[in-house]
Amino acid sequence: MKKGKWNFGKTFWVANGIELFERTAYYGTFIALVLFLSNVVGYTDIEAGWVGGLFSALVYFLPLFTGAIADRIGFRNSLILAFAFLSCGYFGLGFFPTKILVLVFLILIAIGGSFVKPIITGTVAKSSNEEMRARAFSLFYMTVNIGSFTGKTIAKPLRVSLGVEYIPFYSALLALTGLVIAIFFYFPKKENGEKKSLRAIFEGMLRALKNMRFLLLIVITGAFWAIQQQLYATLPKYVIRLLGENASPEWYANVNPIIVVFFVVPLTTLGKNLKPVTSISFSFLLLTISSLMMSFSSFFKAGLSLFGYNVHPITLMMVIGIAIQGIAECFISPRYLEFASLQARKGEEGLYMGYSHLNSTIASIIAFVSSGYLLDKYCPDPTKYSHLSSVEFSQLYSNAHYIWYYYSALAFLSFILLLVLNKTIYKK
Repeated sequence: MKKGKWNFGKTFWVANGIELFERTAYYGTFIALVLFLSNVVGYTDIEAGWVGGLFSALVYFLPLFTGAIADRIGFRNSLILAFAFLSCGYFGLGFFPTKILVLVFLILIAIGGSFVKPIITGTVAKSSNEEMRARAFSLFYMTVNIGSFTGKTIAKPLRVSLGVEYIPFYSALLALTGLVIAIFFYFPKKENGEKKSLRAIFEGMLRALKNMRFLLLIVITGAFWAIQQQLYATLPKYVIRLLGENASPEWYANVNPIIVVFFVVPLTTLGKNLKPVTSISFSFLLLTISSLMMSFSSFFKAGLSLFGYNVHPITLMMVIGIAIQGIAECFISPRYLEFASLQARKGEEGLYMGYSHLNSTIASIIAFVSSGYLLDKYCPDPTKYSHLSSVEFSQLYSNAHYIWYYYSALAFLSFILLLVLNKTIYKK
């Protein structure tokens, strides 16, 4: 292995290994969260949307503070604390699925997850120089998507064979494994400036807030993740209500990480000479097409034959749409993280990488809350309409595909906005 190309050091690879366990645990529960909240806890679609959205928003908002705390108390101590919270949160979610206690344990999971994000991305930033940073973040993002794929793959048989209520226990065991690895194997290099005074932390946060180029991109890219999060907010209920309980939304959603794992490194390398904002703009164009593809199943009146197998139109168009979304993600994620890391001063990597996830805070609220209302309008809970006649019931989901039109329009508007900004604010 040629030094300087892939040799990022032991800490880099250990951190990515820990990230793998955390992401597998998170996505295993997250893909089933809205089903868990409705079917086990008893929330309505709209209530589940608000709870899921606020939970996800906390996961991405709290790094604004936990990133700074991690810089102050050290990455190792913070990571151990994070996995202790995650283990307790997932176990509690499985043991006490009541409307009030579920909120408590989701907060614990959110706190734990909010520490992991800036610590691992901060470790990636510290383990690479400016020249190699895009490659380092593409490797990190590949790891994230391997965890995403693994978590969702195992969630499907658990949901069908045991029940959705058992999935949090699966995540808890993974989090506990991550805790063990953090205790015995994660020893990051200590650097001057890692432990700063509260005043220095506050000044660093103000500098980040005053970086308008950075904050503007945070807001706009929030639209991308609002649409991407429909894999978790809308897809599970949408597919199961239209195709039945044996449908596989977890495996449809897995098309995304498969695409990212195989293509993120080569596509990042291919587009390394593009400005980060140019690459991000292209991702929104792909996302517009992706959402439209998901809606096209309504135009097929019968099943399709593909390589000799009968395929439901919803299955085919969802897979195509999610695959395009995966390609779009390859163009946005590593380049956005690279852009964020380059804004940071020495010793403030955790702080700035914490701020980089603020776009997903915006996305989570938009994604889950809008999903709750759109599902209630176009693809509602069938148990609320048991009084309808068979003919009336057959018409209940006739406009379900309208949901995807909303998200396609959001992606296209964001694409146009970025084209304009790329010629003005981000010209240099």
